[in-house]
Amino acid sequence: MAETRTIEGRLSPDEIKALVRTVPDFPVPGIQFRDITTVIGHPRALASSVHHLADMAREGGAEDIAGMEARGFIFGAAVSIALGTGFIPVRKPGKLPVEVIGVEYDLEYGKDRLEMDPGAIRPGQKVSIVDDLIATGGTALAAIELLRRAGAVVEQALFVIDLPDLGGARRLREAGVDVRTLMEFEGE
Repeated sequence: MAETRTIEGRLSPDEIKALVRTVPDFPVPGIQFRDITTVIGHPRALASSVHHLADMAREGGAEDIAGMEARGFIFGAAVSIALGTGFIPVRKPGKLPVEVIGVEYDLEYGKDRLEMDPGAIRPGQKVSIVDDLIATGGTALAAIELLRRAGAVVEQALFVIDLPDLGGARRLREAGVDVRTLMEFEGE
């Protein structure tokens, strides 16, 4: 049986930021890809990120947490455990075995779709969304629209990383959502 480790001491957002790997020219030349897998693979950084996000969700009065597939599942489910709340998965198409509601949204070069089980929401339930990164905001806005259509009150979105030059956080704020992040990276 594997030994369970206790993780001591919370890292600050700046200490976590120092662990994010930047991969130049991915997926296309000129893009500086912010790779969060270095944070996920670092036990103290992952635990610290989750605790910082959970503190923000608690301050925002979250009754449940929603996360978008796939990295939003990692952070969102962990935040929901830290808060003692439920987790609502917002899925890619065709992943749920029940009747779903869905929303299509625009990507830079095409369209995508998110779906969820509307029975996962109680009318008026206060839900915060959690994801790893906010860039243009398309996926987050689609998730918010979907959750609201199901009857949730969505007033808060939490992210580990914001890329402010891409405008996603601004777009969410324009949709009436308080956006909080642990760190920012300038550029694309």
